[in-house]
Amino acid sequence: MAGKYFEELEVGAVFEHQPGRTVTETDNLLFSTMSMNPQPLHVDAEFARNSQFGQILVNSLFTLAVVIGLSVGETTLGTTVGNLGFDETRFPNPVFIGDTIYARTVVKARRESKSRPDWGIVTFEHQGVNQRGEVVVSCLRNGMMLRKPAASGA
Repeated sequence: MAGKYFEELEVGAVFEHQPGRTVTETDNLLFSTMSMNPQPLHVDAEFARNSQFGQILVNSLFTLAVVIGLSVGETTLGTTVGNLGFDETRFPNPVFIGDTIYARTVVKARRESKSRPDWGIVTFEHQGVNQRGEVVVSCLRNGMMLRKPAASGA
C-alpha cells in the first residue's frame, strides 16, 4: 500500500505531490454538468468571454477534487477509512483551462480515535498551486486513518 498508516503521519510532515495535473476544457465541462452546476462562467464560452475574466473559469470544486486526488497516492491510498470533513476551504485565485495544478500536503495534527481503537484522525492541510506559483485552493481535511496492524507472531 502506498498510503501511510496513522502512526506514519507525523505532525509537520510535508508531501510535495508529483506529477501536477493540467486542466482541460473537457474536464471542466464534464465535472460541471455531472455535478448539475449550470453556472455560465464554467460552461458558456461566450458568456465567460464577456465576463471580468475574459475566459471560462474552472469549477472550484473540480480544483479542490484535483488537489485532494493528487495527494492520495502518497498519503491515504489504501489506509483511509473516510473523510470526516473539510474546513477553511479557500479559492484565492481562479483556475483557467490549460492551467496546471500542483499539490502540497502538510500533516497539521493527529489524535487517536476515542470510539475506534483501530483508527486515528489526521488533519491534513492541502494546497494547490498553479504553474505561475499562485495558490488556487487551500483547505484543512480531517481523515479517519487506519492504524498499523499488530505484528502477528507464530
